[in-house]
Amino acid sequence: MRIFLNLIKFLFPYPIRQLLSYILMVFKNSPRWAGIFLTKRPPDGKIYVSYGINHIPCQNEIAYGGMIKYQLLQNVFPNSPFRFNIQYIVSSVTPRDWSQILWLKERKKVRLVWNQNGVWYKACYGPGYEKVNYPMKRMLHAADYVFYQSRFCKLSADHFLGERKDSWEILYNPVDTKFFKPNDSDPDPKKIILLLGGNQFPYSRFEHAVRILSLLIKYHSNVQLIVTGKLGSLPQKEAIQNSLHFAKRLGVSDHIVFLGPYLYKDAPDIYRKSHILIHTKYNDPCPTVVQEAMACGIPVVYSNSGGVPELVGDEAGIGIPARLTWEEELPPDSQAMAEAVLRIYDERTRYGEAARERAVKYFDLQPWLKRHKEVFEELLCR
Repeated sequence: MRIFLNLIKFLFPYPIRQLLSYILMVFKNSPRWAGIFLTKRPPDGKIYVSYGINHIPCQNEIAYGGMIKYQLLQNVFPNSPFRFNIQYIVSSVTPRDWSQILWLKERKKVRLVWNQNGVWYKACYGPGYEKVNYPMKRMLHAADYVFYQSRFCKLSADHFLGERKDSWEILYNPVDTKFFKPNDSDPDPKKIILLLGGNQFPYSRFEHAVRILSLLIKYHSNVQLIVTGKLGSLPQKEAIQNSLHFAKRLGVSDHIVFLGPYLYKDAPDIYRKSHILIHTKYNDPCPTVVQEAMACGIPVVYSNSGGVPELVGDEAGIGIPARLTWEEELPPDSQAMAEAVLRIYDERTRYGEAARERAVKYFDLQPWLKRHKEVFEELLCR
């Protein structure tokens, strides 16, 4: 399928590409939709959830973003792709056949629950962001219930998708605080170990982190930066070569360790290798990497933008001031980030304990699952 889509992009102008891509998508999904229409409706009162896809990666497969929430939910509400009465969709993994989902909602009286992450806008997408936002806009306003992942997610959705009038609430992403736990000991008391977690989209996240590293080395010679995930859109091998070239120009290539994409089950050990998470992304709506780090007792230095200030609060890290704009990406001040790292490192025990306490209090998985169960049951009783 991917080969056909690439050929279409190469051979045809945009309107024809869109039409042919839609036809291919319908053809690809036709077995699933046939199965849905031929399957009887579930019995009343019992929750059957579909996540809009046939397969959700298990914890031995690499997954991130909205897919992680599906993984956590399906432990309680198994994915039922053909027989369901609840359709649960996270905006960051909106299926391409979203219009058929809306049609199904009316035809088979399926309840739609929408989990709204961030939106696209000029600074992070460029021209044409309105077209990419359109499916989110339709799904958000058609849903029977909406979870916004943060107050910032609500703010940006109101601005670009329109304010929703029906049922909604703000529910922060969850973290399994029994799985993500702090270290029993300092990973290396003679070294400052920083973590740049998650995937590096946009790639500027990595560049900002390297600049911070180059400043820190002037104050403390024994500093290490651990970098995880994909590095922008290039193939990983090529991306690492380019990244090392950039780091060499700043004289810090020997201080960087690239771990690449990782499995969910390995995430706690990666967090526990570090002292501080540096989160350089501007206007990040609700990054789970921040919550997972906090659950592991790792404080955060971050751009004071997006939904991150809501997650970290005043006690679990230090935010670097940033004004809100949709027109440009505003990188955090590297010098201020470096100074914040040094400040937290000197008080890392206090900050780490506060981070863990906040994660358990506000983001634990069990209340999140309980709230979903309550909403699903309320919808099916209507």
